[in-house]
Amino acid sequence: MKRLVFVTLAALLLGSAHASSERAREWQFTGYLNDNKIGYHHFRVEGPAEQRSVAIDAKFDVKFLFFNAYRYRHDNQEVWSNGCLRRLTSRTDDNGDLLQVEAEKRGEMFVVDSSNQKSQIAGCVKSFAYWDPSFLTSDKLLNAQTGEHLNVNIEQLGTDHIDFKGKSTPALRYRLTARDLIIDLWYSPQREWLAWESQTNGGRLRYRIL
Repeated sequence: MKRLVFVTLAALLLGSAHASSERAREWQFTGYLNDNKIGYHHFRVEGPAEQRSVAIDAKFDVKFLFFNAYRYRHDNQEVWSNGCLRRLTSRTDDNGDLLQVEAEKRGEMFVVDSSNQKSQIAGCVKSFAYWDPSFLTSDKLLNAQTGEHLNVNIEQLGTDHIDFKGKSTPALRYRLTARDLIIDLWYSPQREWLAWESQTNGGRLRYRIL
């Protein structure tokens, strides 16, 4: 009996350790605009695929001479279940424009209540979940900042080498287009997210992990 209890306890501890390793994955990107450091965008993903929580936090300040020419703050909390959004709450300060989104699965519909509109979406809804490479097969994605459900096109552009943590690293490059968005993404051959880049009115915005 003592051996059975010990084995059971050991199995539980090992299982707990494995679950713990699954619970927390982080991407801490430094943001650059035309090679000038302007802030950060952090992503934290916890839990197994059956019930996963995501915390996203961004802070950017673009300075011109001694003045703050542009300010951006974004906080986003998401809950996922088996690859589909169950709940999303976001708050954004886009240079003084305050936006918020509250969304959740209710029955068969995903209900979105944003600063601009209210809507209901049928089926499995995904946001711009760059951390999950399965999102690369999507043709519609929820914009967590505005609550819009956007048509997207995602194509693979081939293989690059990028600077990742100070080393030249082979990476698969993808391009996501959606309305006025053009975003390039890089993933390792094992489909780990490595980098992000987009062209903005102010120039080239890119995320790098140093």
